[in-house]
Amino acid sequence: MKIGIVRELVPEERRVAAVPETVAKMVKMGMDVIVESGAGLRSHIDDNDYIQMGAHIEATHQSALSKADIILKVHRPILDDTVGEHEIDYMKDNSILIGPLYPTRYPDMIEKLIAKKITAFSLDLLPRIARAQSMDILSSMSNLAGYKSVILAADYLGKIFPMMTTAAGTILPAKVIVIGAGVAGLQAIATARRLGGVVIAFDTRPIVAEQVKSLGADFVSLETTHDSQDTGGYAKEQSAEFYKNEQEIIRKYSKEADVIITTALIPGKRAPILITEQMVQEMKQGSVIVDLAIEQDGNCILSEPGKIVTKHEITIIGILNIPSTMPVNASQLYAKNLFAFLNYIAPQLNPEQLDMSDEIIKECLVTYHGEVVHPMVKQKG
Repeated sequence: MKIGIVRELVPEERRVAAVPETVAKMVKMGMDVIVESGAGLRSHIDDNDYIQMGAHIEATHQSALSKADIILKVHRPILDDTVGEHEIDYMKDNSILIGPLYPTRYPDMIEKLIAKKITAFSLDLLPRIARAQSMDILSSMSNLAGYKSVILAADYLGKIFPMMTTAAGTILPAKVIVIGAGVAGLQAIATARRLGGVVIAFDTRPIVAEQVKSLGADFVSLETTHDSQDTGGYAKEQSAEFYKNEQEIIRKYSKEADVIITTALIPGKRAPILITEQMVQEMKQGSVIVDLAIEQDGNCILSEPGKIVTKHEITIIGILNIPSTMPVNASQLYAKNLFAFLNYIAPQLNPEQLDMSDEIIKECLVTYHGEVVHPMVKQKG
């Protein structure tokens, strides 16, 4: 098996799908590892670092993809603007692709995968079960995003986070609201507390209250009689009335907030609007909103993807792909997740006999032998 690692074509992406540590593990498993020259430079990894671990360096993007039996990616395959060819066009027929593909959003990509009979695993669909934790790219990247969201807020906020007593008087601590106590939210809470902020966290799930309180924050339940998550542990889409009720609960607290960090996402759907324009207008001037749901259009109605804007004297941060701003650690974690998945499925790849009853494989497998096999993608198509 030849494993292909390439430079990501998305201009702002600085992560890479394998680091020297995971290359060494793949080589130890008896795999040949092909790395495109310069693939790791934006993560501060030199070609020689890969060579020392047993990798072979390929000069071009096309040659690295065309020689690989298994391709590990940070992003879904996209069009190579330099030559007008799609990355999938470079890949071998019957090869294997592993990465976050978000398949319901990109039907054209699915058609290309089917045409080349590529076996595609989409790790954004990984089930939230104990034995899949080491493969969970979303949790790894959310952890980093939660941390960085607080650092960004602190940078743009016109005051400090901790309480400080000086000869000139006492400075009160910053008041921070975190909406959503998942992986990103909990890390944001922990980071804001370490900086000395007073934190209130909101979530629909009473079960997370203990985790929130253990980090030193107060918990406010966005009470609901509805089932707010699916069987995979992800949030479910709810009615307009449901979100309006949530907005009213948050609004009671947002008026006094210095910082609001939002993290609410629904797989395959637009992120719910939890911060309305009226709520922004009512906030204290100079406050900051960091919208971590901006990849799916944002939890704040005024957020703009990829931009930092000021509306009603409130700074609203909608930076995309926050983990990529920390490429060293992000690549380390991401590469370990990908290797864990590769290691898990490796026994079934030669010869290729996938266990379709295995929950991890069943939930992540999108295309197989020239067909769409994932129920959600079939339904979307």
